[in-house]
Amino acid sequence: MQSSFLNSLGFDPGIIMIILLVIMVFVLFYLAHVSMKMSRFMKRYKLFMRGKDGASLEKAIESEFIEVERIAEQSKNQAAEISHMKEVMRRTPVKTGIVKYDAFPDVGGRMSFALAMLDQDNTGFVLNAIHSKEGCYTYIKEIVKGESYIVLGEEEKEAMRQAVVNYSNSISE
Repeated sequence: MQSSFLNSLGFDPGIIMIILLVIMVFVLFYLAHVSMKMSRFMKRYKLFMRGKDGASLEKAIESEFIEVERIAEQSKNQAAEISHMKEVMRRTPVKTGIVKYDAFPDVGGRMSFALAMLDQDNTGFVLNAIHSKEGCYTYIKEIVKGESYIVLGEEEKEAMRQAVVNYSNSISE
């Protein structure tokens, strides 16, 4: 088959046919590749939509949003509870110190003691139990911000010092 138009341009019709054949083969491979991708996509889509129509899918998404809102509300409540617990803990005696001693020379065994219990602001009390031959007497002294309005004995001061030092050491560890 001879074409005067192609011959005048200087092209051989056989070469053009080979080029067109190569282009068609490339297009066929590309079409097969796109078809396989579409097939995989449709399988995933059908798997995703299995048993669901648009309305039920909308309900599922809506229920998830409700769950997220519930969790957010729960998180707010827990944050408020944690804040309240921190406030309670700030006022709870967490610092303790105890000193055992002999209150009287004739009574041994270190049965007397001074117990200091303080919160984070060093407010609390010192309990002093004095053991004698006649009995045991207990006294309590209020401590406000590390100070007492009643004079403290040496053992009571030592118990307070231990409470503060022991708490400081437990935090630094």
